[in-house]
Parts: sequence; C-alpha cells; structure tokens
Amino acid sequence: MSVLTRDEAQTRAQILDVERYTIALDLTTGEETFDSATAIRFTARAAGDTFVEVKPATLRSISLDGQALDPALLDGNRYPLTGITAGPHELHIDAAMHYSRTGEGMHRFTDPTDGETYVYTQLFMEDVQRVFAAFDQPDLKSVFAIDVTAPKGWTVLGNGVAEHTGEGRWTIAATPPVSTYLVAVAAGPWHSITTEHAGLPFGIHCRRSLAPHLDADADEILDITRACYDRYHEKFDEPYPFDSYDQAFVPEFNAGAMENPGLVTFRDEFVYRSAVTDTERQTRAMVIAHEMAHMWFGDLVTLTWWDDIWLNESFAEYMGYQTLTEAVLPRTANSPRAGRTPFPDTWVDFGVARKGWGYDADQRPSTHPVAPDPDAVPDTASALLNFDGISYAKGASALRQLVAWLGEKDFLAGINTHFARHKFANATLADFIDNLASATDRDVHAWAEQWLRTTGIDTLTAEIAAPEPAAATEPNGNGQSWALTVTRDGSRPHRVTVGAYDHALGAQGSPGHLALRERFALDVPGDGTPTVRPGRRPALVVLNDGDLTYAKVRLDAASWDTVLTSLSGIPDPLTRAVVWNTARDMVRDAQLPPATYLATARTHLPHETDLALVQGVLSFAAGQVVDRYTTPEDLPAARATLTDLCRDLIRRTEDGSQPGLRLIAVRHFIDAATQPDTLRTWLDEGTVHGGPELDPELRWRILTRLAVLGATDETTIAAALEADPSATGREGAARCRAALPTAEAKAAAWDALFTDDTLSNYLFTATAQGFWQPGQEALTDDYVARFYPDAVALAARRGPAIAEAAGRYAFPAYAVDPTSLGTGVRALEDPALIPALRRKLVDQLDDLRRALAVRSAVAPAD
Repeated sequence: MSVLTRDEAQTRAQILDVERYTIALDLTTGEETFDSATAIRFTARAAGDTFVEVKPATLRSISLDGQALDPALLDGNRYPLTGITAGPHELHIDAAMHYSRTGEGMHRFTDPTDGETYVYTQLFMEDVQRVFAAFDQPDLKSVFAIDVTAPKGWTVLGNGVAEHTGEGRWTIAATPPVSTYLVAVAAGPWHSITTEHAGLPFGIHCRRSLAPHLDADADEILDITRACYDRYHEKFDEPYPFDSYDQAFVPEFNAGAMENPGLVTFRDEFVYRSAVTDTERQTRAMVIAHEMAHMWFGDLVTLTWWDDIWLNESFAEYMGYQTLTEAVLPRTANSPRAGRTPFPDTWVDFGVARKGWGYDADQRPSTHPVAPDPDAVPDTASALLNFDGISYAKGASALRQLVAWLGEKDFLAGINTHFARHKFANATLADFIDNLASATDRDVHAWAEQWLRTTGIDTLTAEIAAPEPAAATEPNGNGQSWALTVTRDGSRPHRVTVGAYDHALGAQGSPGHLALRERFALDVPGDGTPTVRPGRRPALVVLNDGDLTYAKVRLDAASWDTVLTSLSGIPDPLTRAVVWNTARDMVRDAQLPPATYLATARTHLPHETDLALVQGVLSFAAGQVVDRYTTPEDLPAARATLTDLCRDLIRRTEDGSQPGLRLIAVRHFIDAATQPDTLRTWLDEGTVHGGPELDPELRWRILTRLAVLGATDETTIAAALEADPSATGREGAARCRAALPTAEAKAAAWDALFTDDTLSNYLFTATAQGFWQPGQEALTDDYVARFYPDAVALAARRGPAIAEAAGRYAFPAYAVDPTSLGTGVRALEDPALIPALRRKLVDQLDDLRRALAVRSAVAPAD
C-alpha cells in the first residue's frame, strides 16, 4: 500500500476542492465484510490527473460523472483519476470492506459475556480508506452525510445526530466541513444515557455488559463533561461547533480516546468494572477535557499537514489539565461536589506521570522538535511516529511555559484570534504563532524558534553561596543573605519559580517537616549575576517550584541532603513532584544509585498524601529501578525493599481511611511478591485482610503473579475464566497462560503472538505482557534473538497497530545484557522493518542501553 507524501498532498490540494461525501454503509452483510458506497462531489480547479484512496476487500464498481471506470485499475490503495477536466465532478465507488480486529478502520468486536457485537471506526491518519473511498488528507475538508444500515436492535452513532428511519436504516446529520480522519460511526446494541446541556443533546454509551458500571459513574462523567463544556465557553469566543456531544466507550480501542467531532470514542477500560483510585478517576476526567479541547483545536481548526500534529495534541494536553483544574461542577448536578472544582491538583499527576514520558522521549535518538520541519515529515508513515511524549507531554509543557511567560490573558486572546481566522479550515504553525503574536508585544516568533524548533532537554543546576553579610537593618535579613546562581546546560530561556524552604520547628511542625520561606520568579539565563536573597541559607532551594518549565533540575548538595531526610515534609505536592522527578532523572542518568532511590521511597512514601505521587514513584521503582536498573547481585535486596515499602503502606491504611492509597499498595505488593502464600490466602478468602475485597481486577492480578511464580496451573486459570468470561477475563487468562514458567506455555504464547495472526489487538497485548517476566530468563533467553525476525514479519503482515504493540509489549525488555543489545542493533539493519516497528525498536534499544549504563555505574554490593 502506498503512503501519502506531503508533496502529493500539496499537489492534490492545489487541484481539488471537495464539497461533499454521501456515504452508505451496510453492516448487515456478514461477519467479515461490510458494504460501502461513496459519492464524492468535488471541483477540479484545472485539468489534470489525481487519485482517490480506498482499501477494499472487493472493489465492485467505480464511475466518474456517470462514466463507468475499470475496477482493475486499482493499484494497492490508490485508484488513478486521469484526464480530469476543470469544473465540477461526481465520483461513485461501491465496495466491500474488511472489518478489523486491530483497532484500525472499522473494528468489529463480539462481547464474550453476552454474544453481542459492536463495530466502530478509528480513521486516524490514513485508515478512512478501510471504510470508504476518500481524498484522504487533512486539508481537503468536506461535508459528510452518512446513512447506515444496521442489524435490528442496534443503535447507530455518528458525528451528528442520528435518526432511525425504520428497518434498521439510520441517517446521520451532515457535518460542517471536517477532515476525513475525523469521520466517525459506532454501531451496536449500545447501553445509552442521554441528557441535554446548553441546548444540545449529550450522551454516553457503552456495550450492554458494562451497563451497571456506566450507570454507577454516569453522574460523574456527565458532570465533568458539562463543567468542561462550560469552562471552554468561558475561555473561547467561538461556540461549540457541532450539533451534539456523544461519548462512546468502545472495546479494544488502541488509543486513550479519539476526538471525532460530536462523537468522541474512548477505550472502555474507562468504564470501571473494579475499584479505582481518585487519581484514576482524575485521569478519565482529564481525557474527557482533553478530547473536548480538540473540538476547537483539531476539529474546528485543523492542521494542514501532519508536521503540525503537536498543534492538536500539545494544545489539548495543556488545555485538558488546565481546564480540569479550573472547571466547576454545575450546581444543578446530583453531586456532593456541585459548585466545586472536582480535581484541583491535576498538574501534580501531569508532573509525575506525563512529564517523564516527554523527558524520556526527548533523550532518545528518535527525538524530534515539538514542531518538526515539514521536510522531516515527508509522508503519513513518518507522521505516525510523532505521536509520542514530545508531541503530547513536552509540547504541553512548552505551552505551559509560554503561558507563564506571555500571560494567560494574551495567550487566550491569541488563541481566539486563531479560531476566528481559521474556523472550519486549516492552519499551520506559522498561522498559530502569528495569531499569538497579534495579542502581545513579546517576541513570540523568537520564543517559538527556541522552544518548538529545537530538540533535547535543558538542565538547570542550582549553586548556593553566602555573600558578604547583608546590612543588619535589611528586613528579615538578620544580617545574613544567600545567593543563588543557576547554570544552564542547553539553549532555551526559562521563566521559573524558585522555592526556598526551612525546617519547621516547634508549633509549625516536627523535625523533618519543611515550611516555605518564599517563592520568587527568575528568568534563566539572566545576565549571570547571582540572585541575592535575605536571611540564612535555606535548608532546601527548589528550582522550577510549581513545575512551570520543561527542564531537568539539579539541586545543590545541601538541598539534596535535605531531600533525602525531609522530602515527604515538603508542604506542596507539586513541589514534591518536581523533586521526585529530579531523583528519577538522576537514576536514569546514572547519577543516583538505584538503591538510594528505593531507600528514599521507603523512607518517604509511607508519609505521602498525594495518590498520583505514590502511584508514579512506585511504578518507576518497580518497573524500572528494580526490574531493569538493579544488578542481579543487588536484586534480592531491592525486591525486599519494595515489598517492605508496600507492607508499610498497607499497615498505614488498615483503619480504612485511605482506600485509594491502600488499593495502590495492595496492587504493587501483589506485583512484587516473591512468595505465593499471602497471595493464595487472599485469593482463597476473596479478600485482602482488612480490605479490599477482591474484585475482577485484583483477582486476575493475583492469578497473574501466581502464574509467574509457578504457583498456579491451567486448571485454575480455566476456572477463573469460566467465572469471569468477559473480555477483560479473556485478556487476564491470556496474560496468565503466557506467564506460566514452563517451556510449553512459552511456546504456545509465542505461536499465538507471531504465527497464528488471529489475536485481536488487546489479546495480543495481554499475551505479550505475560510472556516476558523478570526471573524467567532461563525459559525466555532463546526467544530474545527470535523476537526480531518474527516481529519484522508480523509487522509486515498485520500493519502498524500490531507492529507498535509488538515493539512495546513483546520486546525482551528484561534481557538487560550486551548480547541482547547487540542483537537488537543488528536487527535495525533489516530493510523489511516497517517505520512503526523501527521507531519502537530504536526507542526500546536506547532504553536498554541506558539500563546497561545505570547497572555499570553501580558499585558492586558489599
């Protein structure tokens, strides 16, 4: 299949105006294919040749202006349109199209709980061609009118209001001009909850087997949706541009969500079957806010080419976190928190969970500018690679720094100018920066060059000195002062806040607690002159207090000593997030021994009150520090520290006052357990002693760990699946079976992953997650070399979505040794590597190289 190049897209956009698509989809033709008939009205500005894209199972007919064309001329995914005359035209294409099991195109899913079937579209980048014929590029916006024939009892959802006209036929209201990749259809026997807000129909939808769980959270989801909608209307001059707002929680969805106008699709793990923490609820709320921001930035105003994907994602990422922090629940809502901001500390979660994603991506060989040069994104295959921590987390961090430098008033003024000038059209980075510049006297163009066109992370290092004593009459000086000098390794200007903290004594707190003395703004770099402040040298000086910039931070030696003893005593969770990120970066840069990180976590996490911080620190400690960065000699001690830490947290929460913290501790204790006895007891009794009772998520988590430890068998796994025959249960069973420490289990899992080709995207992921386990190297070592040729062949057969899953989950991440690294590096020379897999392998091998460097920097254990 040919990928679309930027040059081809520019040429086609110069030739064509596309006015309207009229599409008829028939979903009643069987389990393998559906029928797709498309009529495209377009105008050619001049005579010439072009092409239309379609990826059919069978191309039955094609005609232009009533003249039949030869279907056999289809070349891969392109049908050539030669000799087009200037003026209006109408193209008709009739085809049978394949359903997908990989989350691309029209995905089909049959729920094992009740046998009901659901289909939905995911048309991002170039997958519209799997559903209907199109001039498939973002700057050929058009009106879309869609009719759907669906089985009896199904409901059809689309970008506009859908009306059932009888006999399973549905008509979806025509859209305003939107891009091809934003068209959406979802059909099945949905469980739906509908309401109205601001004069528009709102709805939330899920498969029927999840109905009780959606009902339980419906008020919360709709309250958040209304609150974000209202807050965006306070920020943006342009009103919401579509006729309805539906949110469908769909099965086996590859992304977190997709911003289809009027019909946002979410992975249905956001309909919680099991207990979750408030941080997880906050994440769901942030995704709701993120996708709604796209209704303006992405859907109303759309990128011209994929080099500007950051304009969509960075903006929505920043706006999602910021707006959720500000949004106030409607006072008419049935909620005890009506009239309040439900999640006021979202930036803590961003700092500890998302920012590291950007930092990691920006230090790999695959790094790229937030706004890459157009020549660096020559086609859709290369564009797909830029959906990463840079386009999301780094870009959002850059925008947060821009707001700190520019001021929110001027930032929003520029954004509103952008919407007004380009609504229902397309825009570029240059347009965006020009519109921001129109609202301020600051040099936004220079800022953009320094922040958006460069790669890498700056490092800001604090140096503290004591100058000559200040005048005794200086307010609060006590005749003393201290001086801060910040050195910068990098090239970007930073506006940061500096926090100075003292030990709190007496009534203000017990030893180990810290009190904020002052916060002050600082521009880095300045003129090199130290910043002199009155008073004794603080116990702790934190650069980037408030986390308003994107940079690695290094504390002075005395401040670091304070951190080791008093980190949990820092009063602000966002400041603690900055400090924990400093420790994380130091471990990754081989400047802090993994054992020291674990010891710091053991000391301070039992006193941590912010769930996002506990979850973030434990995840890094378990997934990276213990499983990858710790040498085999030090591994028993590291695992003991981690399990002891989890026990500490479980003991702290025995009174039932902190169920979220207890849930996090129990989950991580299960994952870290090295002996099966406690887990077997919990599983047999159906509860953790002191709570919680085991729900499906905890049952499968325990069973997976028992499988890893060789403490369960196929009979037990099969019985658990019979008790929970849901889609999640099938994934849990697949994960458990692949985790069993037997040669037969590993061989069966490998065959399912790389030979069978029948696994859906989710079952593939679950099987891959189970296969590689720390401690099972004797069983899996022989598969390390096999992974590369098998993954290359798999990616060529099954496409980018499975290639990405293979590179992320089936990669031998725990084989941390030079031989594994060398095998992987040689595999990058394979010319058959498709771009999606190559990018994933480059990133994974760089992470492996970093893990080896961290291990080699650790002194041998005493």
